[in-house]
Amino acid sequence: MRDWAELLRVSALFTVPGDAVAGAAAIGLRPNLCTAYAVGASLCLYEAGMALNDWADRDEDALDRPHRPVPSGRITPTAALGAAGLLSAAGLAFAARAGRPALAAASALTATVWAYDLRLKHTRAAPAAMAAARALDLLLGAAATMRSRQGPVPPPSDAVLRATAPALALAAHTYAVTAVSRHETHGGFPLTSLAALGATTTLGLLLARTPATTGPLPAMTAAAYVRTTALPCLHAALNPSPPLTQRAVGGGIRALIPLQAALAARSGANVSALAVLGLVPVARTLARKVSVT
Repeated sequence: MRDWAELLRVSALFTVPGDAVAGAAAIGLRPNLCTAYAVGASLCLYEAGMALNDWADRDEDALDRPHRPVPSGRITPTAALGAAGLLSAAGLAFAARAGRPALAAASALTATVWAYDLRLKHTRAAPAAMAAARALDLLLGAAATMRSRQGPVPPPSDAVLRATAPALALAAHTYAVTAVSRHETHGGFPLTSLAALGATTTLGLLLARTPATTGPLPAMTAAAYVRTTALPCLHAALNPSPPLTQRAVGGGIRALIPLQAALAARSGANVSALAVLGLVPVARTLARKVSVT
């Protein structure tokens, strides 16, 4: 079980549910059963990406990270690839339960995940592919939640417009973190870490600038987001060694949770924001046992 937990990066799983919750908040609806289906789809597709990533990188990891489950022989390449396929199918099945728009978003997300792991990871398109995956995950949550008949549902065109801004915010953060992660094995570049620091700090400041009617929660969650991601990026910029670069990537991944909470709070969904924020201590505890990168 520990080997599979390491392969699937279970400590990073808690950065996933907030995408769907933020998507629901963006269109002004409360999470419902279809949102739960979207969360299930997101979790399965995220884990599929983790398994496929280690299968695709097995030869490279044999040289750079021989301790990982696949190159060390603890999990066979066939098992890792099979898990990726089964998890992808499960993710699409969950999405299908939430309706055709959700299935369409999940299908695009699945294609992006497989394209990234099998083709794009070592190209210049890698950060953009990862950014697109996170944006699609939020749109999946929005599309699924709209199927609810509890309360007024916004027209599809309005819903897309409402969900675009938070989706782009997630994409910007993911792009910055992925750009840093491309050099985590051998050490990063100071300018890349500085650019990520500037991008995430700017994003946090924009999220904190909300109408007074939303209360103090957006500013508080935005501050938590900046605090989680900024300091590790600064350390990596000052000393781009592999350990500090990896710490910056890990901080960027964990910062997704307060970012999702800030997006939900900015939409006025304070209860949802607090629920997402409650995942932080659990993710932090698991990260001490299983690396998020």
